[in-house]
Amino acid sequence: MRTVIITGAAGGIGRALLEQFAETGARLIGVDLPNSGVAAAVAACGEGHIALECDQSDEEQVTAMFARIDEVCERVDVLVNNAARAPTMAATVDTDLAGFQATIRTNLSGPFVLAREAVKRMQPGGVIVNTASLAGVVSNPCRNAYAASKAALISLTKSLACEWASRGLRVCAIAPGYVLTPMVAALEAEGKADLSAVRRRVPLGRLGRPDEMASAVVFLASDAARYITGSVLAVDGGWGSFNQPGHAHPPVDGQPGAETATPVLSESKRVTVITGAARGIGAAIARRFSAAGDQVVLIDRDSPEPIALELDNHALALQADISSESDVTQAFERIRDRFGRIDVMINNAAIADEFKPALEQSAADLERVLDINLTGTFLCARAAIPLMDSSGGVLINLGSINTFLPFAPRHAYGASKAGVDIFTRCLAAELGPKGIRSATLAPGYIRTPGVAALEQAGRIDSNAIRKRIPMGDFGRPEDVADAAWFLASPSASYVNGGILYVDGGWTSFGNAGNASDPEVADA
Repeated sequence: MRTVIITGAAGGIGRALLEQFAETGARLIGVDLPNSGVAAAVAACGEGHIALECDQSDEEQVTAMFARIDEVCERVDVLVNNAARAPTMAATVDTDLAGFQATIRTNLSGPFVLAREAVKRMQPGGVIVNTASLAGVVSNPCRNAYAASKAALISLTKSLACEWASRGLRVCAIAPGYVLTPMVAALEAEGKADLSAVRRRVPLGRLGRPDEMASAVVFLASDAARYITGSVLAVDGGWGSFNQPGHAHPPVDGQPGAETATPVLSESKRVTVITGAARGIGAAIARRFSAAGDQVVLIDRDSPEPIALELDNHALALQADISSESDVTQAFERIRDRFGRIDVMINNAAIADEFKPALEQSAADLERVLDINLTGTFLCARAAIPLMDSSGGVLINLGSINTFLPFAPRHAYGASKAGVDIFTRCLAAELGPKGIRSATLAPGYIRTPGVAALEQAGRIDSNAIRKRIPMGDFGRPEDVADAAWFLASPSASYVNGGILYVDGGWTSFGNAGNASDPEVADA
């Protein structure tokens, strides 16, 4: 039984966290301010859980609380730093120093001290998940202290992930957008927030629910996210992907039902289409979705028939070159004729570049990669969208760590993956009002046949790469498949336009020198 500490447990997201972690069979330690109602919130989850009162802005109170935890628990497995001081919505010139510092103490210093104390009591496999905010990514007026504290918490997430990876611990965060919590409702009641305007600004046309934030946290804290550390997942309905004047969504009459209750899902099997499915990550994704009951369609330039024969759900194998418009058109016509719809489209197909210096590359070298990695993704998305409806269609495009940190001389590959990510965000803004979500899934170095071929050709140095990864090793195709399953699931129903790195901490490391010592990790 895992022991899970949840701060801010009496609030809207906190109560959802308590409920969902209780469903996993965890022992809960709910923490909140005195007179917050935390005892009642924890008691609602059943017997055997613990409620503690603590002001996390006071270091002495936090250390005293952990002394109490030591009396009843041998270890801590998960810490969810969820508590925060709300934004004051005051102009900078009207914000006093004491108020600014109080926000920083609660929203940054508090989570740091909690993490420090929790890690002392964690064994390998322990996880910390921080609740940051989209306000820490996209600035807002009159929220200086709150936004600064959340941006700082995002940075802290990444630096702690790098430091503690050698202990076998992971640190991640979510960045919620607007969520219908008592705190947000209070802002509306005080005239500090216009929720009807917020809904028009969100491509999905609504605020998020507390349970949607909790679902993302529970996934990041699970073994299915074992290769995810340092990642910050935006759970914002597509807010961060909309960048133009006007409304992201048509005006909504009243309050959307999906803000207060989880929509009823269809009981029919989903139809999931996967490109690049003949091997590696694509094959692992096919196995994961098929094992869960989806009807899968495998597309690859090489025949995906051997993978299809492994699967129990009569997978459809289609051989097609996704850089060919005619091939894509024919493949999706067959899908339409066979199933009549697509529920999940996963654009995974990609090729590596030639590793040639820029002075030796031609336009044809770039276009060879771009035609598959970017244009192919566009062609397949364009063909899939008309076969999706508004009942929860999902587009997942495979990016890369090169989306964020390009390598030299891999110019074409990095450019193609950066293009894939922004294309995904464009889709989030365009298709969100139609009820179709999109997300980018960005793997780091994964043990695939393609990576093995690069290693055998002397194109990459595996030992040097492992030293650059905070977790000290390559990931597995199954790690990416598990993340894809989450992003395509109802548990990610407010993830739209976000990017999820599955990279062992690669994109969080900014130091000189090595991020890990694989020889020690292997010992």
